[in-house]
Amino acid sequence: MQAHPYLNFDGQAEEAFELYKSVFGGDFSAKMKMTGMPGAENMAVEEQNRIMHIALPISKDIILMGSDVVPSAGHSLVLGNQTYTMLAASSRVEADRLFTGLSSGGVIEMPIADMFWGDYMGSFADRFGIRWMVNFASATPA
Repeated sequence: MQAHPYLNFDGQAEEAFELYKSVFGGDFSAKMKMTGMPGAENMAVEEQNRIMHIALPISKDIILMGSDVVPSAGHSLVLGNQTYTMLAASSRVEADRLFTGLSSGGVIEMPIADMFWGDYMGSFADRFGIRWMVNFASATPA
């Protein structure tokens, strides 16, 4: 079994995923706009340009996925703290790179630092309201 984070946006999916691509690297494995779905011609132009589905492989086993909501279909987005994506970094350097890149323009909840249990960890909401945790599990407590 694999689990892939799926993120929803209110018209910002493409911008958000361009940021994520700049941090993680790689190429989109899927990028479809609402214009590709049946009946799209009946949607407002703003909604036609929204992302129907986007996918970015960020490691061998994880694909970050997302889409925009469609207000005319009764969809709405409620930002909250119920979902975080936890990134397990392979080094402190990688943890710092991920934390710095993704938190730019966002709100840092817990600065990345050595934790009492021995890991190096921090959390934040990026500039799109998506909540992240970055963690490097150190073999020896700090």
